[in-house]
Amino acid sequence: MDKVSFKVVGMTCSHCEEAVKNALLSIDGVASVSIAFHDEHAEIEYDPEKSDMEHFIKAIENQGYGVA
Repeated sequence: MDKVSFKVVGMTCSHCEEAVKNALLSIDGVASVSIAFHDEHAEIEYDPEKSDMEHFIKAIENQGYGVA
């Protein structure tokens, strides 16, 4: 398993946090997701043979947020 951390732009509440977390957890290969809307931080543990940053960015953007 690999881990990646990055900034999610646009989250303002716990509902935003849940939407992003659920979108990321729905991606094949994602084992765990830690999100903190107050500091716009996301950390994902995933199988690099099944998923990658491109999948994460697309899932986040589909929820209406951005990645920095």
